[in-house]
Amino acid sequence: MRKFGMKRAIVGAAIAALAMNASAAHAASATGTATAKILRQITLTNTSALQYATIISGATASTVAVTTAGARTCGAGLTCTGTTTAANFDVQGTSGAVVLVGGDSSVTLNGSLGGTMASTLTYSAANITLGTTGGSFQVGGTLSVGANQTAGDYTGTFNVTANYQ
Repeated sequence: MRKFGMKRAIVGAAIAALAMNASAAHAASATGTATAKILRQITLTNTSALQYATIISGATASTVAVTTAGARTCGAGLTCTGTTTAANFDVQGTSGAVVLVGGDSSVTLNGSLGGTMASTLTYSAANITLGTTGGSFQVGGTLSVGANQTAGDYTGTFNVTANYQ
């Protein structure tokens, strides 16, 4: 019996070893990859103001428009003189990256002697692709001038944004 018991133990061990080898033969492994993309922080600088120039108001309300290229259209009943400019913003960041630009759609200008005027704003682009020297976009607008608008120097501020796409 001892010999038969020993054979039985050896056969059992062999079967157990085969079972372990069989499950190891069906195992699989793989490797994963970790990635990261680093972008430079965006810097946004205003290099020129939206300038409607000098306006002499008339007896009726009208508008003055400045395109994103800086060209002015003076409305009926108004006299416009001086240099106009669109607001210009320089954007720095990672070359080749697409940046979404935008911001306020209007601005209120407050007069130094009282009075207010509203301006709607237009952007030269909704997005820009940065080059090795960055990129830029412009903001123009249409200013609503009231009939016999109160004299004075008018100013207002507006917000713009630039974010990676």
